[in-house]
Amino acid sequence: SNRFNWVLFLGTPGVGKTTLGKELASRTGMTYINVGDMAKEGELYEGFDEEYDCPILDEDRVIDELEDKMSEGGVIIDYHGCDFFPERWFHIVFVLRTENSFLYDRLESRGYKGKKLQDNIQCEIFQTLYEEAMLSYKEEIVHQLPSNTPEDLERNLDQIMQWIEQWMKDNN
Repeated sequence: SNRFNWVLFLGTPGVGKTTLGKELASRTGMTYINVGDMAKEGELYEGFDEEYDCPILDEDRVIDELEDKMSEGGVIIDYHGCDFFPERWFHIVFVLRTENSFLYDRLESRGYKGKKLQDNIQCEIFQTLYEEAMLSYKEEIVHQLPSNTPEDLERNLDQIMQWIEQWMKDNN
């Protein structure tokens, strides 16, 4: 369809996806969905990862749950992985990046420690999610955004609004 429908925000925990996603939703009237929260509410899990001390997402059930919402359109999805989403779902993908010193403090204040803290920092250092996004989607729809300061947030919102307006022009 030529309505602008679906946005994906990606990034390691603590990069500011939720803040940006909610703010964008309020400016555009789109629906914001945090996949982690949705999974928690619906208990969409298939076991528990002892090493990372967290439940394991049941990806098929997540896709089923989202399918109806996605077909209505106007949805912003927020998650830290993307390789299991159908490629057709997203018109634009934003990968938020945060410098390690900022990220470390944010994750520590959320109670992350040990392996979980280290692995999320490593994930960011190696641009794991950006590379995953580049492999999962057409390169031209994947954009990186710096997410370190409150000023970055404002700039990112303005830029995203411009991208969406441009997309609508190009596709109508």
